[in-house]
Amino acid sequence: MTLALEVNGQVHKLKVDPSTPLLYVLRNELGLKGPKFGCGLGECGACTVLVDGAPVRSCLLPAASFVDRQVVSVEGLGNASDPHPLQQAFIDEQAAQCAYCIPGMIMTAQALLARNPQPSEAQIKQALMANFCGCGTHLRIVRAVQRAAAAMSEGRQA
Repeated sequence: MTLALEVNGQVHKLKVDPSTPLLYVLRNELGLKGPKFGCGLGECGACTVLVDGAPVRSCLLPAASFVDRQVVSVEGLGNASDPHPLQQAFIDEQAAQCAYCIPGMIMTAQALLARNPQPSEAQIKQALMANFCGCGTHLRIVRAVQRAAAAMSEGRQA
């Protein structure tokens, strides 16, 4: 079956089984390596993408669920030569150790900042508490989100 999925602002017509989890379509069909397979149960957050602006665990739901919806992965925010302020803040704060969780953290933080441009530290921690980081860089991650919020409110790069 052919599905038309809008990912990172581009419509892709894909011949895939509609029951295939979105994560596998993103990684295997579209070559996006940001969303990661972590637990496969939607509990770690490594596979988080934004769907219509809300964070969604892409390992849980079939690709057919995302037809006529806007999917954004970390690759859709920015790139190495022109990073999004949130990505730049994670770099500046050295918020990654192994970096496996970082795309999911960034996407969850992006959803938070879209609905609350100036979150408190407690609100940042609450938003990110369902994203697992085994390396323990949580304090740097929180600082990166705070830095990005400040930079975005000033209309500049983090």
